[in-house]
Amino acid sequence: MPRIAFHLRITEGQREAYREEHEDVPDALESAYLDSDAGIETYSVFEKEGHVFGFMEVEDPSVIKEIMAESDAQAEWDQVMDPILLDEDDPWMDEVYRMI
Repeated sequence: MPRIAFHLRITEGQREAYREEHEDVPDALESAYLDSDAGIETYSVFEKEGHVFGFMEVEDPSVIKEIMAESDAQAEWDQVMDPILLDEDDPWMDEVYRMI
């Protein structure tokens, strides 16, 4: 199954706000991902010292990237995250090693 990842940075002083917002991620956002044809198997987000790493195992990465770019639920979440995250031109990471 394909795996994709992204890296984002939190604006200085916004780390607690980032963590607080993730205590109650909107159902509409989760539904946009889970109800899509992307085939999400795993989606995890990690944070350390202002660096955010997102990891997904997903049958069709292009679908999930489309959801992230075009869904209303993602747009609403982006408005919440806008003052918290630094603007990234391209947050997607390349996989450089995989064991098994």
